[in-house]
Amino acid sequence: MKRFYVFIAVVILTCFIVSGLPAFCSETRVSGNIADVVQGKIYPGTIVISDGKIVKIIKEKCRYTNFILPGLVDSHVHIESSMLIPSEFAKLAVVHGTVATVSDPHEIANVLGIPGIKFMIANGKKTNFKFNFGASSCVPATGFETAGANLKPQDIEALLKMKEIRYMSEMMNYPGVLFKDPDVMAKIEIAKKLGKPIDGHAPGLMGKDLETYVNAGISTDHETYMLDEGEQKIKLGMKVIIREGSAAKNFDTLHTLIGKYPDKIMFCSDDKHPDDLVRGHINEIVKKAFKLGYKKMDVIRCATLNPVKHYGLDVGLLQKGDPADLIVVDNLDNFRVLKTYINGKLVAESGKSLLPHIVEKPVNNFNTKEKRVSDFAVLKKGEKIHVIEALDGQLITKCLTEKAKTNGEYVIADTSNDNLKLTVVNRYKDASPAVAFIRNFGLKRGAIASSVAHDSHNVLGVGTNDAELTKAVNAVIKSKGGLVVVDGGKVYSLSLPVAGLMTCEDGYQVAKKYSELTKVAKNMGSNLHAPYMTLSFMALLVIPEAKLSDKGLFDGVKFKFMDLFN
Repeated sequence: MKRFYVFIAVVILTCFIVSGLPAFCSETRVSGNIADVVQGKIYPGTIVISDGKIVKIIKEKCRYTNFILPGLVDSHVHIESSMLIPSEFAKLAVVHGTVATVSDPHEIANVLGIPGIKFMIANGKKTNFKFNFGASSCVPATGFETAGANLKPQDIEALLKMKEIRYMSEMMNYPGVLFKDPDVMAKIEIAKKLGKPIDGHAPGLMGKDLETYVNAGISTDHETYMLDEGEQKIKLGMKVIIREGSAAKNFDTLHTLIGKYPDKIMFCSDDKHPDDLVRGHINEIVKKAFKLGYKKMDVIRCATLNPVKHYGLDVGLLQKGDPADLIVVDNLDNFRVLKTYINGKLVAESGKSLLPHIVEKPVNNFNTKEKRVSDFAVLKKGEKIHVIEALDGQLITKCLTEKAKTNGEYVIADTSNDNLKLTVVNRYKDASPAVAFIRNFGLKRGAIASSVAHDSHNVLGVGTNDAELTKAVNAVIKSKGGLVVVDGGKVYSLSLPVAGLMTCEDGYQVAKKYSELTKVAKNMGSNLHAPYMTLSFMALLVIPEAKLSDKGLFDGVKFKFMDLFN
């Protein structure tokens, strides 16, 4: 027995000599200027971490140049828009200091329903990252399109009762709220009964209609694109989530709300394509706000404290007993992320992710046949046509009236006036394509197509002629999902075998392929910042003014179908 005690003493003494810590107490210490978002103070100190928790915070009088902040939170994002499965999204995001997301899985839900949501949850659990998924409230987003699933109130209730589901995702069907649609109101009441926050989606909604929407129990909005709109929403009790995504960017319009209502603002990316995710995430919004001179603590809280409190997230805020979710940055000017910790584990350092690459077996729902060139022909029925005007950096569109260019008895694309042919092809069953015309894609030749088409994710395509448009659409159908660009005899593609939305490939390689496709599209004439991202929203009927579903041209203001010919 005596020898045993001597052995233990030697082990402990050795550990003290080697590491300065007892063997039975594995600790991590992180020192720097600590940004305490709860108390609103910044002070020098050391954070002591053990078993994934902050066990001690030591205040010091040292001078540090680096800063320790809570990990950043993306307050509204569709992981699927990165074209990466959750575990691979996390691998890229942690490099930029993101430790958690509030994720609406309604992209995959529209394709596969509840099994799709469960796929996202299961994959997210395989990596050290804090995904907080919601119950997708609008599947399908409207009754004017074909989706792969239909989530009823009882489905929403089943989802909201799952411990992994934190909130009810964006209520996109705001007309349904205003007119008290029974299914919409039932879903809202279920969320309220279960005490889950309800996210909003109401671009441009103001006045009495906004009041009705908020009074129904909607607590946030990430679609705000006008300053006075944001003011109204905040005064009625909503939180405004300022968005800087790959297509929609609202920071420049809304940033003054940070100074006026710092406790009512959060930050999000909403939809982030892989090349943009490689470059940055929520950290980029923080840097922009810092450069404009807003109070550092207010900005940091928008990216950390506010979403954690609003959604009740299990994300640490640098308090004793909290999960050790934190980032180390060089300073609050450059805001270069040096290290990211989640649950006390180092997951990124010096611009490199330490999370593992995980491969999943693809799940999908793709059941349409290849199309013929004649399927995209538009018979002339008038002299003028309605044309969708895409707006770079916005999800909203305009509806124009233009003279139709014809080739005998058919209306064709007019590249000289940038009126190109737009199509939506039902991916869930074989049906005739819907065809319309669109401006601002700028292509002078060729076509592009994609199965990333919010929210039902049918096949979307834009082309300068029917032959190449058909070729692009059929390439997507052949691969059962992906992004394609056709330029003459050449076809470039990025396969998305997971629900036609995502891939299991390495995120950095996906970003490279996506960048190459974008470059080809731009070489063909497109001036859009992100042509594929802009294309993906041209079937999103809940965003005005005009969009195209697989069933036809849609008036997003009057919320009904409209004729192609004026």
